[in-house]
Amino acid sequence: MSALAIVGAGPGLGASVARHFGREGFSVALISRNQGWADALASELEEGGVTARGFSADVRDPRSLSRALEEAGETLGSIEVLQYSPVPQKNFMRPVLEMTPADLVGPVEFSIYGPVAAVHQVLPGMRFLGNGTILFVNGGSAIRPSPGYAGTSIAFAGESAYAQMLHEALSDTDIHVGQLIVDGAISQGDPETDPDVLADLLWNMHRDRGQFRRFAREPEA
Repeated sequence: MSALAIVGAGPGLGASVARHFGREGFSVALISRNQGWADALASELEEGGVTARGFSADVRDPRSLSRALEEAGETLGSIEVLQYSPVPQKNFMRPVLEMTPADLVGPVEFSIYGPVAAVHQVLPGMRFLGNGTILFVNGGSAIRPSPGYAGTSIAFAGESAYAQMLHEALSDTDIHVGQLIVDGAISQGDPETDPDVLADLLWNMHRDRGQFRRFAREPEA
């Protein structure tokens, strides 16, 4: 059975993606800071027929994230799809004129060290399989920096650069790297940002591959 690992699995997008990929035959590793929450979501998914397990890790601690992904691979099999989509903390979103060097530590750990650690852990297995997908989910400040959200704007830009370099470096292999930009809140019932709609889009990015960046909403000209 193919395995999907969701870093930052939550009750909205993470749960919807887990259900969609589960219907397609994937087992799912749910990685969250809260083991109890991850286990509860795994139990809910199991009741719906999806093979799922919860794992605890802090994305700001590369060692804990690597350990969680290693354990997930040992429990569920080699990870074929990695989704990196944790929700940034509110204190990362300070205005640029108020920002100090210390204010950048958390965002950089979250959006640069975390993704690098996750990819470093799963990429050898994907190469061994000869197949894989790495999906990054970011807010709109990843491509349009906002002075009101300086920490995430700076760190998301670094994550975007890393993801695009991976895409280019792996373009001649069977490992696809893609980025989904969700500008604004993920909202239940919204025709473009409902979690189930985004889960469909992420599945299509995995299945169809091709371009690097997709948008939940097409940016205004």
